[in-house]
Amino acid sequence: MSIQGFGRALAMVAVALMVVMTVVDVAEARRAGGGFGSRGTRTFSTPSTTRTAPTDAMPIDRTMTRQPSAQQPSAGRNTTANPRPGLFGGFGGSLLGGLMLGGLVGMFLGHGLGGGVGFLGLILQVLLIAGVFMVLRRMFAQTNAPAYSGNARGQYSNGGSDFEIPRIGGGGRQAPQPKAGDEIGVQQKDLDQFEGLLKELQAAYAAEDFRTLRQITTPEAMSYLAEEIGDNATKGLRNEVRDIHLVQGDVAEAWREGADDYATVAMRYESIDVMRDRSSGRVVSGDPDNLTEAVEVWTFLRRNGGEWKVSAIQGVEAT
Repeated sequence: MSIQGFGRALAMVAVALMVVMTVVDVAEARRAGGGFGSRGTRTFSTPSTTRTAPTDAMPIDRTMTRQPSAQQPSAGRNTTANPRPGLFGGFGGSLLGGLMLGGLVGMFLGHGLGGGVGFLGLILQVLLIAGVFMVLRRMFAQTNAPAYSGNARGQYSNGGSDFEIPRIGGGGRQAPQPKAGDEIGVQQKDLDQFEGLLKELQAAYAAEDFRTLRQITTPEAMSYLAEEIGDNATKGLRNEVRDIHLVQGDVAEAWREGADDYATVAMRYESIDVMRDRSSGRVVSGDPDNLTEAVEVWTFLRRNGGEWKVSAIQGVEAT
């Protein structure tokens, strides 16, 4: 094989490797996703932190809501969530793309960068730069990796609980005073409903009770829950969730959009949460004997003054 032919073949291999690395990177980003559903016009904004969830909620990465092309930051802490740039995004993309394009054009025209041998050196440089970018990206991803798995079952530990107002559920307590970010005045009866929906959804999810799930969730949220249940069934697994107990909760923000009311609530709860083999009942993951604690941010939607329904669920970044 001539030097020019060898250089051409090596170029094809380099391009293929970069495509593979990009696909792997996208897959990793998908596995690291943190939420599903819709928060209306605030779907792509980060909910305010609370005493229950002192760190940011993971962005909603599974939604049917279309992201505006130029969304302005909302008032307070809400900011537009920017997707993580791909391998060919930003300055790195311009550099790698420019080097690759220049080398390929030079090769096909028979000149530029010293012909075949020069292009071979170019390919090695491109691979080296790509490798450096991948290492840096992996280091950054590991440093900021969330504990949330993407299926509304994140594990969280925060060493004890201090029941701060407003506390959700329990009845018989003084109604919480409106807080900053609560534009609709969430009442104690609303908080009781939120706690009830937490327990009802978890129980219906574990029982694969689609009828109940349809009644207490929006159609969009229901579609993602059904998808998760279907994925588990395909893998021969079943999620068992029981002994659900709310430890602490508070309202992050509540607002109105036309005739729709939204309330985003941080909730810390305990439960027995395990994954079992559908056939044998064998525990595949989780602890069937001890409670585990999770912190999640749930958004509830009330249309035209009707009943609250679960609209979105997000994990919370680990501290």
